[in-house]
Amino acid sequence: MAPDVPAAQPLISSDVEAVLAAAGGLVAGLPLGREYRVLRRILEGTRAGVAVLDTELRFLYVNPRMARVDGLPAEAHLGRTLTDVLPGVHHAEQVLREVLRDGRPRQLVATGFTHAPSPPARRVWRATYHRLEDEHGRIVGLVGVALEITEPSQYLRELERAQQRMALLDTAVTRIGTTLDVEATCAELADFVVPGLADAAGVELFQQDRPSGRRGTPPGVMRLRRAAASFAPQLRSALREIGAIGVSMEYEAGSPIRRRLDAGESWMHDLSAGDVPEGPYAGRVARYRALGVHSLLITPLGTEDRLLGTLSMIRAGPSPSFTREDAVVAKELAARAARALDRAVRYARDHAMALELQRALLTEPTVPHPNLETAFRYLPADDTTVVGGDWFDALALSRDRNLLVIGDVMGHGVEAAVAMSHYRSMMRALADTGLQPHEMLQHADRMVADAGFDRVATCLVALGDPHANTVSYANAGHLPPLRLTPQGHPEIVPLPVGPPLGTGFGSYETVTRPGVPGGTLLLYTDGLVERRDEDIDESLRRLTRLRLSPRDSLDKIVDDVLAQLMSGPAEDDVAVLAARVHRLTRH
Repeated sequence: MAPDVPAAQPLISSDVEAVLAAAGGLVAGLPLGREYRVLRRILEGTRAGVAVLDTELRFLYVNPRMARVDGLPAEAHLGRTLTDVLPGVHHAEQVLREVLRDGRPRQLVATGFTHAPSPPARRVWRATYHRLEDEHGRIVGLVGVALEITEPSQYLRELERAQQRMALLDTAVTRIGTTLDVEATCAELADFVVPGLADAAGVELFQQDRPSGRRGTPPGVMRLRRAAASFAPQLRSALREIGAIGVSMEYEAGSPIRRRLDAGESWMHDLSAGDVPEGPYAGRVARYRALGVHSLLITPLGTEDRLLGTLSMIRAGPSPSFTREDAVVAKELAARAARALDRAVRYARDHAMALELQRALLTEPTVPHPNLETAFRYLPADDTTVVGGDWFDALALSRDRNLLVIGDVMGHGVEAAVAMSHYRSMMRALADTGLQPHEMLQHADRMVADAGFDRVATCLVALGDPHANTVSYANAGHLPPLRLTPQGHPEIVPLPVGPPLGTGFGSYETVTRPGVPGGTLLLYTDGLVERRDEDIDESLRRLTRLRLSPRDSLDKIVDDVLAQLMSGPAEDDVAVLAARVHRLTRH
């Protein structure tokens, strides 16, 4: 329906006195005149933008506030549609037509930019539209009242993004560093940032130079090796080759990336720009561009005292480019992840050192007399537990006797492995003194306590005398031995148990049992039988249910014991020593 007033003419005059004069001198003194003046002051003084539209959604009137917001004089609005005047603002014209049709007011949110200069690239308004009718009930158009809410909306968006960042960082604590494995920790970090922060990510760690005879790292060049990578599904096939695990990354001294990393800062690059970093990185940039990658962000992974590597992230396709805000989040995330990664790196180094020391010390035991056959195994714990201090030995003594020793130092790591070597050396020295088994343990206990050594150890000694056909035992807090009879029956040898070595209060007893001609004696550490959720008595009963053949070789018997008792990776170190007596050879 067409409006009753011309679209190109103002609906409300800006000249109040002229309007009142045209209406007749008497009108100026009546309440109607006063009401008109009040209406003008309200419309011109309000901070809300007010506009009147005709039934074709063309401007009939805008108040001064609306004109300032739009950046155009009021006269430039008249007779033109919303889209004509403000092409940069999204208007839900269909909703406005529904207000004209049913008369029910609507509240809308409009976004965009106007002709007025404004810092934000996109502004936000909340407007309410009402239908206008004349005194005869005819529809003449709409009146809209709008308030700009750009700053509150920006604040809410910033608050929401801040909350998302905090949630992201808080979640990282529980998702990254769940193991002490370096590769697994790197994979957790890469998987965590995709797709929440990037379309693809890689974690690179410092790479040692190649062995001699092959090309090493050039002087001044930082070489990293990709330890983990993660890709959004749409990029997996395209980036698999250049983002593969194991590839090397090199950053020359003085390059833009290297300068940022050396300063502990992130490096961000927009590939849509024409500049390309110099050095080996330039070739990768060209390949990235060919695959639709447009934004890169490389963040150092380091602790307060050392740089471990980098976290590299990319965005491609429709994803927005990285921003300074993203760089701040990535840097904080990398700092938290670096602490977990540093623990894993230090653990890997300490574990390798302890394991190497343990294996070096657990060389083949001293060769016993020919009348005793031995077999042994040492299994380090699974990587989730640091290597321990298990040890064993077989020593040849005078009068054809043989001494078997097995022990377990409290604790784990390099310190436990070093302590194990002290205990082993001490027991070897005591074996040559001719002492009885309980006297050996008493001397060892006192020597350790007097030395102030803070690593106690369990220890079991078994002294075999083939002439008397006996085995004499003494036990310092260790598990009892297992005897396999010539008929194939496994039996626990019951022994009194004294305190572990190193307490200084040791009181031990030698117990002599008949030998086992044709049978097998098995000494072991607790890692073979103990389980976290099982009583130790039940663990020992499992030993008596082993199915073993006494006629098998000792190596076969030991392997069968491990196969039947070890269903998975060892929770603790395992040491097993098996011995079998042969008939004496007379000369």
